[in-house]
Amino acid sequence: MVTVNTTERLAALRRLMAREKVDVYVVPSEDAHNSEYICAADARREYLTGFTGSAGCAAVTQEKAILSTDGRYFNQAEHQLDSNWELLKQGMPDVPTWQEWAVQQSEGGKTVGVDATLITARIAPFLSIAMLYILEQAKGLESRIKKKGGAGLQNLSKNLVDEIWGSERPERPNNPVMVLPVEYAGQPFQEKIEAVRKELEKKKSPGFVVSMLDEIAWLYNFRGSDIPYNPVFFAYAFITPTTATLYIDSKKLPPAALEHLGDIVIVRPYEAVFEELEAVTQQHKEKASADSKESTKKWLVSNKTSWALSQSLGGEEYVEVVRSPIEEAKAIKNETERNGMRKCHIRDGAALIKYFSWLEDELQKGSELDEVQAADKLEEFRKTGDNFKGLSFDTISSTGANAAIIHYKPESGNCSTIDPKAVYLCDSGAQYLDGTTDTTRTLHFGEPTEMEKKAYTLVLKGMVALDRVVFPKGTSGFALDVLARQFLWNEGLDYRHGTGHGVGSFLNVHEGPIGIGTRLQYSEVPLAPGMVISDEPGYYEDGNFGIRIENIIMVKEAKTEHQFGDKPYYGFEHVTMVPMCKKLTDEALLTPAEKKWLNDYHAEVYEKTKDFFEKDSIAMKWLERETVPI
Repeated sequence: MVTVNTTERLAALRRLMAREKVDVYVVPSEDAHNSEYICAADARREYLTGFTGSAGCAAVTQEKAILSTDGRYFNQAEHQLDSNWELLKQGMPDVPTWQEWAVQQSEGGKTVGVDATLITARIAPFLSIAMLYILEQAKGLESRIKKKGGAGLQNLSKNLVDEIWGSERPERPNNPVMVLPVEYAGQPFQEKIEAVRKELEKKKSPGFVVSMLDEIAWLYNFRGSDIPYNPVFFAYAFITPTTATLYIDSKKLPPAALEHLGDIVIVRPYEAVFEELEAVTQQHKEKASADSKESTKKWLVSNKTSWALSQSLGGEEYVEVVRSPIEEAKAIKNETERNGMRKCHIRDGAALIKYFSWLEDELQKGSELDEVQAADKLEEFRKTGDNFKGLSFDTISSTGANAAIIHYKPESGNCSTIDPKAVYLCDSGAQYLDGTTDTTRTLHFGEPTEMEKKAYTLVLKGMVALDRVVFPKGTSGFALDVLARQFLWNEGLDYRHGTGHGVGSFLNVHEGPIGIGTRLQYSEVPLAPGMVISDEPGYYEDGNFGIRIENIIMVKEAKTEHQFGDKPYYGFEHVTMVPMCKKLTDEALLTPAEKKWLNDYHAEVYEKTKDFFEKDSIAMKWLERETVPI
């Protein structure tokens, strides 16, 4: 991993801060749509810091510069940040959040500046105590700054990082969208819009502004390519009881897309959204002054909407922050989407089996392959599958110590040669018309150490425990996380990432609102049939090796002898079809029930993938060996 010298960039930023009379400048990772993964033109925090991880926030004063990130990226950030930066490790004892740090720096009447399109607005009381996990931003941050003696939070009309980036900043993508046929989407977009309107009716709201890109893509049954690996496009949507407006550059809509929308959807320029929402809000204010019933009605925005967008709608007095009804509807896959996930994971599993068998064969023949060459070969195998549309994220192809870097990204010319005597971790996925995949397997092509086998087997036991669990309706991923960690905890071990994330259907590989982990946000939304989520515990020894095993699982109804409390009970269906590593598995650590699960799983993998290898003897032999019962 490369370390970038950021001295000149920071000096240039500090000159602009002095010009704008800003004492603390905050640079979030996200774009104006609160996207986790962003296009190159929006990678401001990466440009400023040199840190390439997907999560984190930078803040700068005239004397200091900090980057705050979570446990997935501690190792990576330590490698990539130069000496200008202090790393704040989120969640570690006595380490402030970036908000707390900014508030501390604002003492004595100092001003904190930010681009309001890049920070979310917390402008209404939280919906429940469970939502207190949400980072206080916008109004909450401003009040804390003033309480500490700071001058306040200032919304700057220009993004200062864009200004120093100048002509080197990449152009924003403007790629055409494609229509996702109902045979893959499972539901016409007209029905989805009507479902949103029912939510408006329940809330007695005059309209809902949609800013999350995957929600807009799902709502209209469009897919795009403006952000690498995420089939989304830049747009906003505004749904009222009688209208549906899509704010998008018209060049992105080919004839098929316009025909798809018909006369149901009004198309307006992407840049017009702020001005037009201000105009609509003014009309609403005028109606409210004349009709007391109208005065109580508020626009709905999601808790991920930008501060700038909320201000266009009139601010706190006229806006109610809710969990997006589209996000929740999107998380529960319909029957068509569930079937698509099953089918694409079988094809994807076959590609991974071909790849792992090929890689083992090449290494045994003495071939030298680096991590990028191996990842490129895996993509070649995937491309041959039906409905392939691209990868779902950068392949994590990591050997030895690199496997301990949780979100490691190998770079051509600056990566390691795969060592057949070391652990090899591969975390990869693809986008298909009928679904999105994300699979991690850890392998060893030589003789693993006892610790490597023990760690692998403890991680495997945790993954199996989560796969096998049965739980009552109303249970969240927060409650289930301990199942995956328990065997590591018994040995005084753990891992610094969540156990599971939601997965989209030919959409973002990381999808809200569900997850399995220790974050309080995962307690908000209970798991429900149709939800798709990852099951991926791990263990990492910095500078030595890393272990992670990941299957995608879907929530389903479970048959139980009893139904205490008259509640239905749920379980999981795994859809990933790739064998576990027999060489790394210590059978002595497995219970009879775990061995049965492993044998049943391998029998299922064999039956569902074997027909793909009729002309590939190497893959067939590898599959047969790895799926032999233990």
